[in-house]
Amino acid sequence: MPTRSTLTAIATADGQLWAAGHDGVIIHSADGGQTWSAQRRDPFQLQPQEDPADHDPRQGSPILDILFTDANTGIAVGANSLMLMTTDGGVTWTPKKALAQTTAAPAAAPEADEAGVFSQDQLTLGAETDPHFNAIAHTGSGGLVIVGERGTFVRSRDAGATWEKAAFPYAGSMFGVLSWDGDHILAFGLRGNIYESDDLGGSWRKVDSGVNSSLIGGRALPNGGAILVGSNGVVLVRKDSASPFVLSNFQNAAGETPVLANVFDADGGQFLLIGDKGVDLYQPK
Repeated sequence: MPTRSTLTAIATADGQLWAAGHDGVIIHSADGGQTWSAQRRDPFQLQPQEDPADHDPRQGSPILDILFTDANTGIAVGANSLMLMTTDGGVTWTPKKALAQTTAAPAAAPEADEAGVFSQDQLTLGAETDPHFNAIAHTGSGGLVIVGERGTFVRSRDAGATWEKAAFPYAGSMFGVLSWDGDHILAFGLRGNIYESDDLGGSWRKVDSGVNSSLIGGRALPNGGAILVGSNGVVLVRKDSASPFVLSNFQNAAGETPVLANVFDADGGQFLLIGDKGVDLYQPK
């Protein structure tokens, strides 16, 4: 690998591979991962005499997810609303803003009462102007959706040329989003929350997960099926969109319960589970 930065996401299209991560790094492989070349690096660096308050917070931000719809067209998203787009296979990456910038003055810090206690209203957080973008998905209809920090949800119906922020029913962070045919999507994240939509986020329904553990990674299965993984070895599987999720708590051969970060298809109906204890094969019950 031509980097020592932590890598957080991987994408494939038309036999090509891209991986991305911290320091704004994006690397590319044209031979199935045998060799890699760096396409982008953007480590945080203050220029001499630069006031830190004037520095662009997106510079040096980690990339948290990357998506390619074909060998040329890709989008990378990350912390501080970072969005990068390419139309030449990653040779060049162009920054793009998916959220309108606000000019509102920051709210004053709340003051506690004489007992030093803050009310719930005083503790309520205001709207985030540049929330982290955690995951991106491409639907069967050609729509693009991004989920992120504190209930952030943005979508595009024109291949990413324009974006709109849409309402989301939960104010917590979503860590992943899956997609199927049409405008069918499913978002998952903090405290086991799962929400599903058939109209690209125009309306949502809550899906029972049966857990309070955060759900971090997932894979779409045929007919609206899905497998989701997360903290405390949680594995949730449903066979189709009409079925409920079935919970398992995975332990590896050493009896350890890992934090599971992602899941991929393997042969024979098995899955690869990726987490802080390494990689394991998993066979759903």
